[in-house]
Amino acid sequence: ARWPWLIAFAFGLLHGFGFAGALNEVGLPQNAIPVALLFFNLGVEAGQVLFIAAVLPVVALARKGLGTRHSTLDTRFPWAWRLAPYSIGGIAAFWMIQRIAAFGL
Repeated sequence: ARWPWLIAFAFGLLHGFGFAGALNEVGLPQNAIPVALLFFNLGVEAGQVLFIAAVLPVVALARKGLGTRHSTLDTRFPWAWRLAPYSIGGIAAFWMIQRIAAFGL
C-alpha cells in the first residue's frame, strides 16, 4: 500500500522478461529484442491512452445524465465503481487458470 509503483514495476519487469523469452523462442535475432520490447511497450501505452480517451467522454455523459435527481453516479449506483475492477480481476483469474491448465499441472 505504501509503494504501489514498486509492485507495478516488478510485475512489468517480470512480464517483460517473459515476453523477451517468447520473442527469443520464435527466432527473433538477439539484437532485435530490445527494439521489439520498446515498440511493444509503446503500443501497450498508446492502447491504454486511446482506451481512456474513449471511456472518459462516456463516463462524463453518464454522470451528467444520471445526475439530474442525484448529484453523482456514486449516490445512485455505489456498486458501479466495483464492477470494473472485479470484472477485470475475474477475467484475469480465468486466463491464469486456463494457462496453468494448458501446462498440464
